[in-house]
Amino acid sequence: MPTETSISFRAQDLRFEHRLANDALGVGESRPRISWRVSGAPAGFTQKRYQLEFFNQKPEDSGKPSQSFDVESSESVLVPWPSENPLSSREGMFVRVRVWGEAVTDPSEWSEPAYVEVGLLDRNDWQCQGISASWEQDTTAPRPEELYRRVFSRNPAKKVCKARLYITAQGVYETEINGRRVGDQFLAPGWSAYDERLHYQVYDVLEYLSHGETEDCIGIRVGEGWFCGRIGFEGGGRNLCGDRTAVMAQLELLYEDGVTQILCTDDSWEVASCPTRLAEIYHGEKYDATMEVPGWSSVCPSQERKSSGWSRAVVMSPLPAKPELLAMSGSPIRRLLVLQPKELITTPNGKKVLDFGQNLVGYTRINNVNGPRGKTIRLLHAEVMENGELGRRPLREADAEDEYRLKGSPEGESWEPRFTYHGFRYLQIEGLSPDTDLFAHFEAVVCWTEMEPTGEFSCSDSMLNKLHENVRWGMRGNFVGLPTDCPQRDERLGWTGDIALFAPTACFLYNCAGMLKTWLADLAVSQEYLGGVLSIVVPNVLRYNKSAFPKVAPFAIWADVTILAPWAIYQSTADVGILDVQYSSMQSWLASCPRDTKGCRRLYDASFFQLGDWLDPDAPPEKPQNAKTDAQLVANAFLIHSLDIISQISSILGKDQEARQYAAEASLIRQEFCNEYMTLNGRLVSDTQTAYALGICFDIFPTPRQRVQAGERLTYIVRKNEFRIGTGFAGTPFVCEALVLTGHTQIAYRMLLEDKCPSWLHPVTMGATTMWERWDSMLPDGSINPGSMTSFNHYALGAVATFMHERLAGLRCIEPGWKKARVEPIVGGDFTEATVSHVTPYGKVGCLWKIVDKRFDMTVLVPPNTSMEVVLPSGGDGAGEEVRTVMSGVHSFSVIYEKNYEWPPESLGLLG
Repeated sequence: MPTETSISFRAQDLRFEHRLANDALGVGESRPRISWRVSGAPAGFTQKRYQLEFFNQKPEDSGKPSQSFDVESSESVLVPWPSENPLSSREGMFVRVRVWGEAVTDPSEWSEPAYVEVGLLDRNDWQCQGISASWEQDTTAPRPEELYRRVFSRNPAKKVCKARLYITAQGVYETEINGRRVGDQFLAPGWSAYDERLHYQVYDVLEYLSHGETEDCIGIRVGEGWFCGRIGFEGGGRNLCGDRTAVMAQLELLYEDGVTQILCTDDSWEVASCPTRLAEIYHGEKYDATMEVPGWSSVCPSQERKSSGWSRAVVMSPLPAKPELLAMSGSPIRRLLVLQPKELITTPNGKKVLDFGQNLVGYTRINNVNGPRGKTIRLLHAEVMENGELGRRPLREADAEDEYRLKGSPEGESWEPRFTYHGFRYLQIEGLSPDTDLFAHFEAVVCWTEMEPTGEFSCSDSMLNKLHENVRWGMRGNFVGLPTDCPQRDERLGWTGDIALFAPTACFLYNCAGMLKTWLADLAVSQEYLGGVLSIVVPNVLRYNKSAFPKVAPFAIWADVTILAPWAIYQSTADVGILDVQYSSMQSWLASCPRDTKGCRRLYDASFFQLGDWLDPDAPPEKPQNAKTDAQLVANAFLIHSLDIISQISSILGKDQEARQYAAEASLIRQEFCNEYMTLNGRLVSDTQTAYALGICFDIFPTPRQRVQAGERLTYIVRKNEFRIGTGFAGTPFVCEALVLTGHTQIAYRMLLEDKCPSWLHPVTMGATTMWERWDSMLPDGSINPGSMTSFNHYALGAVATFMHERLAGLRCIEPGWKKARVEPIVGGDFTEATVSHVTPYGKVGCLWKIVDKRFDMTVLVPPNTSMEVVLPSGGDGAGEEVRTVMSGVHSFSVIYEKNYEWPPESLGLLG
């Protein structure tokens, strides 16, 4: 855990809304909220006052600020825009801040100035038209990419001082100016509820303009992407939002005399079919280098363009008021890591396979290969090997195959896909000579939505450390534009139940608030069309799916995401705005829950199907909904939980009457739940790990005696099951917590450390590098689970990481935004040390503890402007727990500690 260093006292990390620091070009708010952190502050620092200065230019260029604001406040997170004047479209501002403390007379140093610039806020700001290819297209099959280009002239007598490109597409795009790729975004503009919301991006393109010339060329590649490519399982659907790709772009050049030149997409642009013959999310890309158009995005003679098959683009019919053109709240997808292969495998069938040592999400890059013209290199991707060969059955109807057809260049050829991605660890390469050094020519490019990494954990058990690393890899592999699942097969959809349960873990590991905020806005839009009920995937593409799988149903947990995800974001960031914006979505869901109203009952109507404890380890491979725990019990437990939370949300928003109504309803349903499912002694009709875990964690047991009995019964079930997991999606985040809450810490740790299937550590023993969809995605004999729904990269079961952070390492948030934290390690098992840290909106908070020679030593780090409650474990001298409150700084503690429990606990096995 990092400690304080002798750095200067200053404000830092100035940022706007939920954007990354220094990544605030094209925000969608005219009054963006501002946050900062403080470094090098004196111990115990509490902010008393801050000063914000606004500059129209860089402070070193403009001298005095255009506006200055002195505010008496301790707030430093999402503080309101202080100026009476909102920013208008295209307007930018440099902002810096300094702070004073309660007991600090001198101010901090100024933060580095951060720049924020507003995008296009009004539809009328868009002067461009949507353009598409001029030729007839087969809308029943995948289509090639399209290349668009336009040469334009600048005024030779003037200097361009600012250049912005505003761009979006129905499909996915990549832009080049004068032969250089613009920006570093991947799969832009991303995936949204296209009927209502279409995201756009803003790029600073001044550096891409030619120097010493007056002509430039802009080129845009456009592929099908999610807009009209095939999406969905069991055949899915094509052209879900339209049957033609299109692009809208607006290039604005501001000259030093204040005159703006605007270049828009219109019918003056040219379009051609490109060397990428296939560009699909599921199937991959097929690139024919023999069809390349040299210099297509550079200024070149018109005769060359004509000979290359260029024609005029066509203008799409005028776009209506919908979809809205919106700036994204969070960061884009980017190429963030490159991995080199670790091992070359020759399979029993003689195939050459590279092992990258990590199940990842991204694509393969080809570097400097040689071969005859027309020779095709095939790249086949898979997550696992089975019987020595590439295990591709779990991909279902996703080919996950890229092809590159060589042009025969003697200098060597390099290529990488632009509009597809795969989930893989293993790469089978075909088409090269047997003596090719594959290590020298292939690497894996890892892609995910860029988010600030915020959470770290380690402990004295290396297997748990690997589990935590797998949770991290599983999260970012599935956070590609939105919270998806199964990034390898014909799915990759925004399943709502997964993130409903994983959101607290996600918000600890990464600052994903901006991305989730964008996705939740799409969720609310989709929900409006369904009368408050929620599609189980967002965007809602299953309405086009050929499968009989329910497209829309009032599924508990999956629809409870309307409440659980905003609540997790609020707890992590203290952003009341997310609760306010999503409040009507929460209410709509609860109002649409199908209740059994006979006799004034309020429980779920049992005639409605529920997914329940999805993927219970005892459920048959092809029937993952057939869990041990009654699905209606699970649904009603989550109904109580959601009502409890929305009651708190209503109070936070000042909606006191609604708060009382929801609290009263939760109380009534608790009683009905007990009448329906519980004996007077606390036994539940579903005598399962999930049932007791939910009842305990959601505080459903009405008396202390019943709660004690529930904890004892849960312990008995876990021991009888030889500490193996017995929960699916619903129970997994809560089972260890329930054991700790009822005083059975050692049982919880023994369960956490179990490595026989099913368990959290079984995949680790099998070499897993990400979380699996099923507890037994790979069977102990090394064969792949026979179920058609089998993934080796699926983050939901990784929600146990929250237990590791909060109980084993001991760090919890107890005031929204981490204004106050609590450190209370629950010592147990054979653990001798643990470290945890989290980058909060105020700075890094953390804890390091270890047991050495019957002493428990702990060091905590508290960020400026916050406080922490510290609870040390009871020592061998019989001292009781003591809660100490400390302010910012580094604090160390030490107490006598002797283990007063037996380890390991015994299982009951067959004796039970």
